[in-house]
Amino acid sequence: MTYQVKTFNAIAQSGLDTFNDNFKINQTDDPDAYLIRSVNLRDAEFPQSLKTIVRAGAGTNNVPIHRATEAGIAVFNTPGSNANAVKELVISLMISASRNIFAANAYSNNHVGADVSKRTEADKTKFNGTELMGKKLAVIGLGHVGSLVAEAALELGMNVIGYDPYLSTDAAWNINNHVDRSNTIKQAVKNADYVTVHVPKNDETYKLIDRNVIEAMKQNSILFNYSRLGIVDNEAALEAVLDKKLKYYVTDFGEPIIADQENVIVTPHIGGSTLEAESNGATQAANTVMRYLETGDTVQSVNLPAMKVPFEAPYRFTVIHKNVPNMVGQITTILAQLNVNIASMSNAAKKDTAYTIIDVDDLNAENSIELIQKIDQIPEVYRARLIKHK
Repeated sequence: MTYQVKTFNAIAQSGLDTFNDNFKINQTDDPDAYLIRSVNLRDAEFPQSLKTIVRAGAGTNNVPIHRATEAGIAVFNTPGSNANAVKELVISLMISASRNIFAANAYSNNHVGADVSKRTEADKTKFNGTELMGKKLAVIGLGHVGSLVAEAALELGMNVIGYDPYLSTDAAWNINNHVDRSNTIKQAVKNADYVTVHVPKNDETYKLIDRNVIEAMKQNSILFNYSRLGIVDNEAALEAVLDKKLKYYVTDFGEPIIADQENVIVTPHIGGSTLEAESNGATQAANTVMRYLETGDTVQSVNLPAMKVPFEAPYRFTVIHKNVPNMVGQITTILAQLNVNIASMSNAAKKDTAYTIIDVDDLNAENSIELIQKIDQIPEVYRARLIKHK
């Protein structure tokens, strides 16, 4: 079986080299898979052939998840692939802001001349900073990035408090037991010298850091947003900087309102922009494309339940459908009518969407075509697919 993959944006060559010989890259506009980074697909028309969209990166806000699901398209991302890159940037900016590096650099560039050594020696106390050791850091969101930032801060001798009401059991294993836990976001930020935010963007986290949260923060603290645009209320953050409530606001997501503002440091969305992170994301994404198309496994899917089922039978049917009663019954009835024996079956749901995997030992070409057609005719089914064991 040959699968077609269409790429968008610049995908690291190491990722493209990961594909096995069953996959062809950018040879058609009707592919089985899209491999993307930041391209905006929210208004895109998807070809009927498209079965999966995989983003080489953590977020999927550039993909219309609901519309993709209704088209029977599995959507994936690569969480953690750029986590170390973001961690290193946040820690470096924490040090830079604490030591007033940006102001010191501007001063040095504006005072060059014969007396530069004498002048800077007299003025350097203006840029006296503080050390991280012994300071308190609040980490809001303790997933892939947040847990790494917390660990690095502990190694620098900081006291770390974390807040994450949605922390999964798997993610909790990665958190150092020296990280204190807070039950509320205001409690977490109350006495923190630094606050850094690392949560996904959704309806619940939009403007998570608003005026009320900033008001609860310590005077002269420093706020970092290396999560997503909109997680921090930029207007409220700017007001806090102008009022000297915040010493600095540091973010990867610029807007006109915070452009060219003193003590607001904006980087151009470079949190995950390292050669290593791009390679990690591309490689992980390529493996995800191959795994889904060749086995139907949905680990790391954002719109389907995470399922990883050993593929030992000659044939596998996968069905993306609505999570409503009697769906499995309807599907198995069709198999029984066509005299197809089920070797194994798995089913799981994620909110309103369910996914069923059925393995069979014996199947002829006529039965396979009729089976897919009949399952696809069930009104609640988004897509049925046949996979042959390679």
